[in-house]
Amino acid sequence: MNMSKIAVLGRLCLAGVLVGGSFGLAASAQAEPKRVLVVTITEGFRHSSIPTAEKVLAKLAEETGAFTVDYARVAPTDPQYKGADGKPDKAKVEAAIQAVLAEKMSAEALKQYDAVIFANTTGDLPMPDRQAFVDWIKSGKGFVGMHAATDTFPGFPGYTEMIGGHFKTHAAQLEVKPIIQDSECAACAHLGKDWKVYDEIYQMKDFDPTKVHGLLTLDKRPDVKDPSPGDYPIAWCKEYGKGRVFYTSLGHREDVWDPTWPDRKNPKEVAEAYQKHILAGIKWAVGLEKMNAKPQKAAVE
Repeated sequence: MNMSKIAVLGRLCLAGVLVGGSFGLAASAQAEPKRVLVVTITEGFRHSSIPTAEKVLAKLAEETGAFTVDYARVAPTDPQYKGADGKPDKAKVEAAIQAVLAEKMSAEALKQYDAVIFANTTGDLPMPDRQAFVDWIKSGKGFVGMHAATDTFPGFPGYTEMIGGHFKTHAAQLEVKPIIQDSECAACAHLGKDWKVYDEIYQMKDFDPTKVHGLLTLDKRPDVKDPSPGDYPIAWCKEYGKGRVFYTSLGHREDVWDPTWPDRKNPKEVAEAYQKHILAGIKWAVGLEKMNAKPQKAAVE
């Protein structure tokens, strides 16, 4: 073989290595997990299922490798917040909440995350800039809310507009069979038309079905004392500007989150299905899953 042919082959081999290396780098970049901030801070009622929710979300992140979780959390019962009487010192707890939110949820801090999860947050959280937070979502980020996420920021209409509705009331816990509004959606496809769940089901206010893509709903009030006909949404997704919002009102009970929880009213299959439900919502919110977010109901002119 003459020297010119050897030179050509050498250049082709080098080009192949460079191109292959470029594809390898691209694949590595694409495989980089999304970063998600899990917020479980409460300024109102504190659900006992919050520690369970934190563990389940960490488990889903580890098992899938699709995302990592960081936390903005303050557990008032931690010994560090104990007062002289042995009870949580409200001033210490509040100072800790403000410090954590200032560190994790400032406009600058949010830049490191792809999505935020509100897992049973309640009340008006003392965020550094709550408008900057919803604007951050609108810019193209993700938001996922479970259960009491709609019982958060009652005094901030911008948050209600973003999430799609606000908690009004609830009756006693009961078993419901949700109507699946989108059987092709990854958050619902596995549930089946006969899926049932025992939980505390919220009733909403400031909810506009023409602004969300319904996923799960009920056609009667979730109240054994008054099962009046009506539209009672349970889960939905929506676009918010360039952002993606997923909400499910399920998640009050520990045995809805965790299939290994010992004191149960739900069979373990319900928790396994719930985890798939929220995982699909998280993946969609961070841009890893496709989901139809177009409202099924048109606005009346």
